[in-house]
Amino acid sequence: MRRAFPLIALMSVAAPAFSQTKAVPMKYPETRKVPQVDAQFGVKVADPYRWLENDVRTDKDVAAWVAAENAVTNAYLATLPGRDVFKARLKQLMDYERFGLPVHKGAHYFYSRNSGLQNQAVLYVRDTLEGEGRVLIDPNGWSKDGATALAEWVPSEDGSKVLYTMQDGGTDWRTVKVLDVATGQATADTIEWVKFSNLAWAKDGSGFYYSRFAAPAEGAKFQALNENQQVYFHKLGTQQAADTLIYATPETPKRGHLVEVTDDGNWLVITSTEGTDNRYEITVIDLKTKSAPRTIMKGLENEWSLAGNVGGNFYWATNKDAPRLKIVAMNLYARSAEPPVTEIVPEDSKGAVLEGARIVGGKLITEYLADVKSEVRRYTLDGKADGTVALPGIGSVGGFGGDIDSNETFYSFTSFATPATIYRYDVATGKSTVWAAPKVAFDPAQYDVAQRFYASKDGTKIPMFVVKRKDVTGPAPTLLYAYGGFNISVTPSFSATRLAWLEQGGVLAVANIRGGGEYGKAWHDGGRLANKQNVFDDFIAAGEYLKREGITSKDGLAIQGGSNGGLLVGAVTNQRPDLFAAALPAVGVMDMLRFDRFTAGRYWVDDYGYPSKEADFRTLYKYSPYHNVKSGTAYPAILVATADTDDRVVPGHSFKYTAALQAADIGDRPHLARIETRAGHGSGKPTDKVIEEAADNWAFAAKWTGLTVKPVR
Repeated sequence: MRRAFPLIALMSVAAPAFSQTKAVPMKYPETRKVPQVDAQFGVKVADPYRWLENDVRTDKDVAAWVAAENAVTNAYLATLPGRDVFKARLKQLMDYERFGLPVHKGAHYFYSRNSGLQNQAVLYVRDTLEGEGRVLIDPNGWSKDGATALAEWVPSEDGSKVLYTMQDGGTDWRTVKVLDVATGQATADTIEWVKFSNLAWAKDGSGFYYSRFAAPAEGAKFQALNENQQVYFHKLGTQQAADTLIYATPETPKRGHLVEVTDDGNWLVITSTEGTDNRYEITVIDLKTKSAPRTIMKGLENEWSLAGNVGGNFYWATNKDAPRLKIVAMNLYARSAEPPVTEIVPEDSKGAVLEGARIVGGKLITEYLADVKSEVRRYTLDGKADGTVALPGIGSVGGFGGDIDSNETFYSFTSFATPATIYRYDVATGKSTVWAAPKVAFDPAQYDVAQRFYASKDGTKIPMFVVKRKDVTGPAPTLLYAYGGFNISVTPSFSATRLAWLEQGGVLAVANIRGGGEYGKAWHDGGRLANKQNVFDDFIAAGEYLKREGITSKDGLAIQGGSNGGLLVGAVTNQRPDLFAAALPAVGVMDMLRFDRFTAGRYWVDDYGYPSKEADFRTLYKYSPYHNVKSGTAYPAILVATADTDDRVVPGHSFKYTAALQAADIGDRPHLARIETRAGHGSGKPTDKVIEEAADNWAFAAKWTGLTVKPVR
């Protein structure tokens, strides 16, 4: 399938006028400029901080700059009165039991669990669903700083072994290992240079399939482009050098390949793509006959996501002739180059988007998104409606993995005021039962969640969730968040870190702007390539709406976004610096003319375009955050966040952007960089670093929006 004790009432909060928050001019580190000017399509593009693209691990000048920036930032953050309050409260709010979805294989149930403040979740195993779990893999002892994480894990079909990956310091690179469940000991099997890969066991447990890149050149591990991904099979008990190459496309080195084995173990399905769009080629191998690879869907034109198969009859979720997706079936034994397609479940006629589908217990279990809220529907394998899965409220679901011949599956449900609860679902009876429900240190009944719709610049109606304490009335300091890209839907979910902001009387607004997948292909297309400005217009309109409706005050709006959302925050800050009091861009894509030169950046051309093509260049140059900082204009307070091990969006983006901000005449409010060490793009970040970062962000936003921070007792 396709991502408590009651609170003591706090005093009401009012945001003072912006002029009442006095700004003291900051003294920033000196940043060397170089005479780098590139001529592109008749435009001379200055890039004076090109040297900051170098790897902080190997370039002493970059390392010295990072140390100087962090010294200034840390000194400033230490002056913020709300920082210690937020940190103390975040430790309480984060200290609750969190479970992952169980996976039933053989005689065992496998699941992850974090007891509360553990830096990394631990993998457990049980012999019965309600039995006592025992620790199988505890990554918390893997490194002194807690920054080495257990990432992906997959049990073998008989439950005797677990494939798992180690993620060090937040990098996207993975080391793959194998654990013997009976002994709890790792075998000698070790696989390196794995990134952006599925892990798929052979049905008989003899080995597994994975995708890898070639080892990068010395010193280029965190910056080199990722090309020529290949699919291999590893036989247990052998060295990686002996692994069998299963599939590669050297003639098209930009293609990446994900591999999966069907539930019956008879087919290998390889999904190939060149970018971030859901446009795939599908290649299959009949493992019974050991057939040559056969590409059944060619052309990188449509999405094809496997729901399951019955023999040679395969079920797919696809957007072919269905922008909001439908379910089709195809028989791979048909004697044709491309098997004929039969529609099973048509595209929803009322606008809901099919998020994914899975065959479990002989039924198609489908997840839909209707106005950014989850619905789960059941169908028979011939497409007849078979009821729904009753959910506990308005929120987001995930899960529904399982086998075609088993009625047992699990799913999670969460909302803004509801921590993720795990349910066991019986397909035969249609009954859901709680398997794990966390107990948290707050009262969800004290919070109100409302969905509003506002008009963007071109009149398009945009949905936005507004979350606040029920006793907060009138304008209040507000945190506005959005993403707006790559067909990713931002759905209701619980965040203990955001709760620390909400319980102080702050408001959270989450805007479902274009570029995401909330309403299907048209919504995504409306916010990418030449339409990217719509994303910024939607976000700016959200800020204007929050002020016009009296949700926030004139000078009480802070904005936050990460990755593509960091780009969003950087771009709108340049375009409308008057609208925001504080900006929190994290791990953002800030140089839109060079993003495709590093690590995974080349994949992003589907959303951003090619800097080497004139039409795309002119669009990118117009909104690139690094290139459009406007001297002579007062900017909001800005806290840029990045990390030294981010090999998804390399930190040079944020380094150069920060240098440009600090060199420009944009007012006396602070424009700082918070540069984490031994951390990456976000995944695998230890709990203590999450708490520290959130405390810094909220204290910074509180300072500049006028949020009064008081201890919670």
